[in-house]
Amino acid sequence: MCPKATVWANRSLLPGIFLAVAFVPSAAFGQAEGIRTDWRHIGNSAIELGLPSAATGPVDRVWYSADGSKLFARTHNGRVFETADLETWKTAPEGTVVPPVPNSDPVPNSPEAGALLRVGGTRLYAFARNAFRSDDGGDSWLNLTAYHGASILGSPISDFAVSPTSPDEITVANAAGVWRSTDAGLTWTGLNSSLPNLPVRRIFGTPGGMRGVRIALGVTGAPELEWAPGEKTAWRVSDGVDAQREAELKQSAAQSLKTNITAVAAAGDTVYAGSADGQLWASSDKGATWGPVWATVEAGPVEGIFADPKDPRTAVAVFGAHAKTLSPGVQAVHVMRTLNNGLYWDDSTANLPDVAAHGVTLDRAAGAIYVGTDAGVFYATMDAASARTGTWTRVSEGLPNAAATDVKLDAGANQLYAALDGYGVYAAIAPHRFRNLQVVNAADYSSRPAAPGSLLSVLGAHVTSAQAGSSSAPILATDTSGTQIQVPFDATGQSVALALQLEQGRSTTVFPLRDVSPAIFVGPDGAPMILDADSGEMLDASNSAHSGSRIQILATGLGRVDPDWATGLPGPVANPPHVVAAVHAYLDQNPVEVSRAVLAPYVGFYLIEIQLPRIVNAGPAEIYIEADGQPSNKVRLYIAP
Repeated sequence: MCPKATVWANRSLLPGIFLAVAFVPSAAFGQAEGIRTDWRHIGNSAIELGLPSAATGPVDRVWYSADGSKLFARTHNGRVFETADLETWKTAPEGTVVPPVPNSDPVPNSPEAGALLRVGGTRLYAFARNAFRSDDGGDSWLNLTAYHGASILGSPISDFAVSPTSPDEITVANAAGVWRSTDAGLTWTGLNSSLPNLPVRRIFGTPGGMRGVRIALGVTGAPELEWAPGEKTAWRVSDGVDAQREAELKQSAAQSLKTNITAVAAAGDTVYAGSADGQLWASSDKGATWGPVWATVEAGPVEGIFADPKDPRTAVAVFGAHAKTLSPGVQAVHVMRTLNNGLYWDDSTANLPDVAAHGVTLDRAAGAIYVGTDAGVFYATMDAASARTGTWTRVSEGLPNAAATDVKLDAGANQLYAALDGYGVYAAIAPHRFRNLQVVNAADYSSRPAAPGSLLSVLGAHVTSAQAGSSSAPILATDTSGTQIQVPFDATGQSVALALQLEQGRSTTVFPLRDVSPAIFVGPDGAPMILDADSGEMLDASNSAHSGSRIQILATGLGRVDPDWATGLPGPVANPPHVVAAVHAYLDQNPVEVSRAVLAPYVGFYLIEIQLPRIVNAGPAEIYIEADGQPSNKVRLYIAP
């Protein structure tokens, strides 16, 4: 699914819902200035840490303009931002001068070791681990941020500013962002929701099933975060399993290899490790023993490794900036690839800019490789049978101007995710799909079989007409980069032969077919299309279902209906045809009542109405459907008592 193109049918039954087709509109591929890719932001740059409001990454300086009309902040990566309305931040004009740190006189009767002083009219402020206020010249101090031995702002204060227009307005910076008070520190509000300051370092996982996008931050001690399916407000602390697994793998490799390991990757029994001085190792027995080291003097620290889960003999490593000046004419190495379990590594840097590379991902079957660098995201084709890598092309157009710290493909290699320092995570259809078209299930981008009446998406091609066997397959939406089609209701057999007429010629493919192959529609962040049956509102992390209520699930792949229905037409609002297959639903593995399973008033969509139990566990729950015993994808539903 992709939220950039919509197809409306009848809105009367399901108000507020839109249908999204799985392609990116108006993408131009292969232009000289780079590949245009329609990126979309996944989440924001705010973090929920249980503080007075959302947090973000470290900020080391804050200050006001001379007239107090603007507030400035310098973030962890040295960028300077300004806000005039205290809601939206924008990059400060080029040449904005960061004022020197104010001189701090000794703090009278200092309330905390190492406290620094700020003056606001006749009032004194002090800050160190906490913030303090004195209204009697420093004879006594009021702690403004301490609660049960900890700071309510999450960490020690790095900078403190008093507004030139009011001594009651103060702003502080710390490792959790920017915090402001207008009542001399009695109450605090974060200014972090729109500040592009999420120091994302690694993408651990992409949306799928019960999980959303999972990331690690480039801040020591920071927790693993997740943008859960349907989340609307901020990144939240996840279970930390991915970060723990990576840390344990690094520690084990470091102990065995007696060096500082900076990157690891595992696929099956094969483990790859890279060090701070640019060396690479491989193990074929889960790290029990290691093969010979591979090193090159032209490489900086190893910053990322991708091991192909389908062929662990294949891996790609990327390297950061070189610490030494190389000899004239010697090119720094930033990408290396092995096809034989690390016995040999081949330089794949080619024309990649000479900047630090941080993350890499690969689709070996399609011959596509992506690298995240200080100069953005780059894509190249590669020969799966040799060490040859083609020309690198930048695919960052439309992204903020920031270092790409990681890249990752989803399970089907159809969506590309990029982590941008400060700005968070962005996603787009993987650019290699524009030359390697892929037919996927329209509901969840999976390769699950089709069923009579179900929806398929053809990624990377403008289809002008389509045949499914001997029947015409209706085209519901199309442009130069993708098309959505419906499988005819009269399709039979174990597969369906798709004959696609493209602008550049004809393409044929065979797609597996089953009588039923249910799939619940999900959005780009993994949020399922589930509605409250009474209000018609979408249910998500911000709008939970309630015990005893009726919900409606939008799905595809439930097969034939009774009475028969014409392919290419939306279901009727009144007396819609019902699904022939036996449909069941499960909430946390327990069966729940299915009130009805019918065609929805959208082409290729089915509506399954479920009665939730009167007694349920509050919080996220797993829900899925079955049709004649065939299970759908499992998705997350939030439930309130």
